[in-house]
Order: sequence, then C-alpha cells, then structure tokens
Amino acid sequence: MVPLNKIFDIQYGHSLELNKLEECEPSQGVAFVSRKSGENGIAAYVKKIPEIQPAAAGELTCALSGNGVLSTFIQNREFYTGYHVARLRPKYNIDQSILLYYCLCITKNRYKYSWGRQANRTLKNLLVPELDEIPDWVINYHNESFDSKNQPLLKNVDIQLKPETWKPFRYDEVFEIFKGFYNKKPPVSNKSSDTIPFIGATEKANGITCHIKISDVAIYSKTGKITDADFNGKLFDGNCITISNNGSVGEAFFQEKKFTCSHDVNPIYLKDKSITLNKYIAMFLCTLIKKEKYRWGYGRKWRPIRMPSSIIKLPTNEDGNPDWLFMEKYIKSLKFSSSI
Repeated sequence: MVPLNKIFDIQYGHSLELNKLEECEPSQGVAFVSRKSGENGIAAYVKKIPEIQPAAAGELTCALSGNGVLSTFIQNREFYTGYHVARLRPKYNIDQSILLYYCLCITKNRYKYSWGRQANRTLKNLLVPELDEIPDWVINYHNESFDSKNQPLLKNVDIQLKPETWKPFRYDEVFEIFKGFYNKKPPVSNKSSDTIPFIGATEKANGITCHIKISDVAIYSKTGKITDADFNGKLFDGNCITISNNGSVGEAFFQEKKFTCSHDVNPIYLKDKSITLNKYIAMFLCTLIKKEKYRWGYGRKWRPIRMPSSIIKLPTNEDGNPDWLFMEKYIKSLKFSSSI
C-alpha cells in the first residue's frame, strides 16, 4: 500500500459557484463537478469562462466534504469544479479499468470522514494499492460488453423539454396514493421464485432492501408477531412508483413487479387508466419527484396525508392533460435509453 499522492498528482479544484455561472446544454458547455455522490459528480453544464481553463478529460474528481465526501469519479470530458472538490491526475499511463478501481478504493475510505470531517488535508495520505498490487481481475477486465450501450432507442430525434410551458398538477389529480404497511420486517430470504422485494426508505438498489417469502408476508403482523394468514394492505402490484416519505425522503423508484414495503414508503399509481405506466414514463416522473427532495429537509416527512396537495409540473397535450407519450419519447431519445 502507498499514499495516494504516489499514484496521482493532487490539486484543489476551481472552487467556482454554480449560481454565478451560466448553465447550458451538455453539448454546448463544460461539465460542472460538485460534491454530489451520484451522476459522476456532475451538477450541471456551464458555458466556458474565457479566463479559466477547464480541467482535462481523464482526471479524477474527489469530493472533500459534504454528504458525498470521497465520492470519486473519472471525468471523460473537460470540466470545472465547485468548492471542496479535488482533482487527481494520474502520474502514469493507467488503463481506465484500473482508474475505476482506484475510484472505488478512495470511496471506500469515506467512513473515516463522518461527523462532518473533511478530507482536504488528508486525501494525499490515504493508502491505496501500489500499481503492482492491482488484482489480476481488474487488469484483465475489458468493457467491450458495454459497447453501443449508450445508444438511444429513438435515434435522430431532438425533443425539447420547454418546462416553462408545463402545467402544475396536484399529486392527487395525477396519482392514486397509498400507504405502505407499517411492519417490522419479516425474516429475510434469498431471492427466489417464492419471494418478493421489500421496499424500504433507501436511496439505493431501486429501493429494495431485501427479499421476503410471500408466505411470511402473509403471517407476520406489524408488530412482528405471527398471526393468521392475511395479505390485507401488505402487497402492492407492480407498474407503480415508490416514494420514500421518511429517511431518504423523495427518493423515487419504478417497481415493475409485485412487492411489499414499509410505512416509510408511499406507492403511487397513475389515475389515468388509459395508459400503462412503463419504465420510460416512470423514469421521467421519478426524476421530477426527486427534484422536490429539498422541500423535505430538516426531518420533515412526506406522508400520504401531505402528498395529495403537493404539486408536480408536467408537460401536457392539447387537452391539457399530462402528455404521457411525450414523456416516453423524451426518455427514449436520451443516450443509454436502449440499455434501460
């Protein structure tokens, strides 16, 4: 093991403020990398600043503080950074598979920076494997299996969102909103043909925290005691969206199959029965729902009693109703939609 600065030249990022930059479409600007833990750290795309040179593609970015501390990514295009983001330039010619391995090694140290600790001074001293200690499975990995996976389902289609034209709807105008089942989780089982997903208030794994036998769902009560077999209020059909109302409030995922969930989750279904909610429409809606997460900070809960009056803005058709076909086509026009 060696200190990180033996493998990478480490320097502080640009320390720019996004609210002072001009945002633009990805094809017209430079990636702006923040301390976020998802989406490769990219918070937006901004127009170039004449007097500031963007960082080069191929460098790594690492969040030095915040909830995403030590989130590390390879940047495949030139970029700017916000505050408390480090830039790591490889000192050697290193394959991308090995760089990804180093990203994982760095991120795995994040437990050392809980309770608000920052990595500004100590990042360079983190211990990582020396180049000759990289496992063979990393060195021999090839990503040909991902070739062409970035293609859209609808090619040569340019669909503009124009959100300024969208119409606001109450949630109860668009969705049927249900309460999750308040239960103490039945025994966990390995995934099999007789189990279903248990959806909890998490931001990972499509909301699935484990799998549970259907027979156990029936007999376990909300107190965790075994009772007579009863599925009342415990099972939910697929083709819906689950939203965390506590904990990771506002996390939204599409559930394609039957599931059970905790009371910290609101399953919602489209009221419009002329349309079947599919993964493309759901991805459009989930993105909008997640954009409302900031409203539920400081311990506020998005329980089913509050959700009906919440507002969601959606594109509409000529009749003023949500334009589900537009939403589906837009998602299908994006890169990687062929891999969804």
